[in-house]
Amino acid sequence: MPLSMYQASIPVFIRMMGNLSAILDKAAAYAEAKKIDPSVLINARLAPDMRPLSFQVQTASDMAKGCAARLAGIDAPSFPDTESTFPQLQERIAKTIAFLRTVTAEQVDGSEERDVVLKLRGQETRFKGQPYLLTFVLPNFYFHLTTAYAILRHNGLDIGKADFTGGRG
Repeated sequence: MPLSMYQASIPVFIRMMGNLSAILDKAAAYAEAKKIDPSVLINARLAPDMRPLSFQVQTASDMAKGCAARLAGIDAPSFPDTESTFPQLQERIAKTIAFLRTVTAEQVDGSEERDVVLKLRGQETRFKGQPYLLTFVLPNFYFHLTTAYAILRHNGLDIGKADFTGGRG
């Protein structure tokens, strides 16, 4: 049986957002144990011209919920990008996962040819559903997850590949 659009998206988003949540739990515990102001980690970045950890979490959330909604033909919830604490970032992840769990295979499967139109840097960009998922969303989603992981690892958090993948991989 071929891989469906649902299988390639929603369970992947749920799993990886859950893994990100577990990493953020470790980051909060690390900050407390090392007596580091949590805002130092939340505002940390790998390079001066990169966005901070909070942005990486927000964008991973936006990619997952936006993709799910566009493929399902429904509205995505809108979250203001105001999270500045670990509990707030965790709440955003929880709300994202809760939304993803409402999206069904029946809504997403068959969306390979669905038209997806995005405004990117002021320009309209058009995709069909499958290339949107495979060549735009998944690379961006994993980029922001990886960057969040790298920011925390760079700042001394003892995490590894198993934390990123959820223990299998």
